[in-house]
Amino acid sequence: MDTLHIIWLALVQGLTEFLPISSSAHLILVPKLLGWPDQGLAFDVAVHLGTLIAVVGYFRADIVTLFFAWCRSAGSLVGLGASDAATSAHTPDSRLAWGVILGTIPAGLVGLAFKDVIEIHLRSPLVIAATTIIFGLVLWYADRRSRLARDEFTLGWGDFLVIGAAQALALIPGTSRSGITITAALLLGLTREAAARYSFLLSIPIIVLSGLGVTKDLLEDSAPVDWTALGLGTLVAAVSAFICIHFFLAFINRIGMLPFVIYRLALGVLLLLVFL
Repeated sequence: MDTLHIIWLALVQGLTEFLPISSSAHLILVPKLLGWPDQGLAFDVAVHLGTLIAVVGYFRADIVTLFFAWCRSAGSLVGLGASDAATSAHTPDSRLAWGVILGTIPAGLVGLAFKDVIEIHLRSPLVIAATTIIFGLVLWYADRRSRLARDEFTLGWGDFLVIGAAQALALIPGTSRSGITITAALLLGLTREAAARYSFLLSIPIIVLSGLGVTKDLLEDSAPVDWTALGLGTLVAAVSAFICIHFFLAFINRIGMLPFVIYRLALGVLLLLVFL
């Protein structure tokens, strides 16, 4: 990979990981459309590490608060009976922390069960075109129908499972992890900003799990590693993702989801024209 390829692909990852337009689809499509060589497992790990650094850095205060609330809740649950646990051990912060864990489980299980099927059969441009269009329309519907009245601290256990189940669909390239989780949250009545905030917090364990899985594959690969390329990719992805999170949260309540829906529809149609 030359420097230009590294910067562009890292920007693609950083700018699309948290927008509802699918980063995995863009990382697959950009090299195909531009005739670039595949960037390889090591680079995928590096840019995902960059986006992880960005989201942890941006939500660092929230993460610390949720972590200590979760620790207090877990400690309380040890000393409570089952009947008391559901009511006595949780604050809004601790429930949200448990919700991030609970919402991660469906995608983790589906990923373990269908990893090979997804990678072998579902990474084609036509699959990406279909999911980009279909889930773009679903996002538009959710944005139009949402009551936009709740924040992330009002989510209950059933809500966490619904959003977690939706997140499992994002293993199909083109669906968009942030897009499908924001869609589910909007359908449950959350405001756009609250839906995005919970989606971004929910991304942390998923990015970690995905990165560990790809790292395992990388360790089994004997190909040489270009550490300079990986370092540059991580840095560019981290900076661009941090900026993307900031402006997305700042403007999403005003602009809504329609610009991203239009982009998804245009991209899906373009892919159909190119690859059919």
